[in-house]
Amino acid sequence: MTKRSLAMITGASSGLGLEMAKQFAKDGYDLAITGSSDRIFEAAETIRDFGVEAYPHKADAATYEGVESFWEFVRELKRPVEAAVLNVGIGIGGGSFLETSLEEEMRLISINITGTVHMAKRVVHHMVPNSRGKILVVSSISATTPTPYETVYGPSKAFGFSFAESLREELRDTGVTVTALLPGATDTNFHANAGMGDTKIGSSSKNDKELVAKQGYDALMNNEDYVIGGDQKTKQEAENNRTTPETEKAAIHAEKARP
Repeated sequence: MTKRSLAMITGASSGLGLEMAKQFAKDGYDLAITGSSDRIFEAAETIRDFGVEAYPHKADAATYEGVESFWEFVRELKRPVEAAVLNVGIGIGGGSFLETSLEEEMRLISINITGTVHMAKRVVHHMVPNSRGKILVVSSISATTPTPYETVYGPSKAFGFSFAESLREELRDTGVTVTALLPGATDTNFHANAGMGDTKIGSSSKNDKELVAKQGYDALMNNEDYVIGGDQKTKQEAENNRTTPETEKAAIHAEKARP
């Protein structure tokens, strides 16, 4: 019977989710991971190279059934979940709200907001009776500013940040902690997948994904309420966003995100 702790991560096929999984694996955690493609099974092999066990599950995070199926998969392992990283998320850009697809935007809301709440509910009900556990909600620096030309994405990440801070306070005396990670632009396929490869943001230099993952992992382990993921320039941008008027921030973001 293994004595290793179990962590679970959504959206762990690649990018930041996989880098987060590696952080846990280096510390000796077994990982239950999910993703929407067969790449999740390749990610499991990568994690096993660290000498821990990985349990991959393929599911569509945009559907109730997909979220629920991963939770049932985790539950059937019959092990306490010590840490949960709610990472899965998508972006949509590449055009104005007038031009973008309603269907795609509803899918974004299903993944970034509805799915996060759904999985968090299951995790909290699991952890609180155990009087221990750590939850990381992956938001974005976009939570700190209006995001024209990503007009649905930014607000979805603002929800995640506020949700994490709210839940953290509710769970203060339960032994369960909640941390939010707000990454800046990171060297994953996120912007290309969001249709933003030809924007200033899409073509700009990015933060190292291993660095951002380690910052998120360390913040979670140290029970910080949130951390900005990235270099000093990124952290300064987030700090500036605290005092810059919303209309001014909107204009700055529009310049960077406009196709």
